Amino acid sequence: MKEIIQTANAPAAIGPYSQAIGIGNLIFVSGQIPFTPGGERVEGGIKEETIRVLENLKAVLDEGGVSLDQVVKTTIYLKDMADFAAVNEIYGKYFTDHPPARATVEVSALPKGVNVEIEAIAARS
Repeated sequence: MKEIIQTANAPAAIGPYSQAIGIGNLIFVSGQIPFTPGGERVEGGIKEETIRVLENLKAVLDEGGVSLDQVVKTTIYLKDMADFAAVNEIYGKYFTDHPPARATVEVSALPKGVNVEIEAIAARS
């Protein structure tokens, strides 16, 4: 049975999709962008954007009853691959031991003109 996962601790969906869907022991988290739960875009640079994205991801996972430690796969979308090292530095602080499988791709544009978006799949115990 499909479970809709929704939290006020991450920005609301900006289209016809859910923040996350749980099915069986898996949680599929939609791409998170650097907006506050109140809907304001994070300013500062790619590091600040990445921190906000990962905090949003963490909040959605928390609502689903899992932690970052249970993430098995992420996909990072970058507007500019030149930001890879900075994003990787922040990402490594959130996923320390046994990081998930991951893909990172450069895209021509992201929603709301942001520079980074991250989606994830987590496994419930």
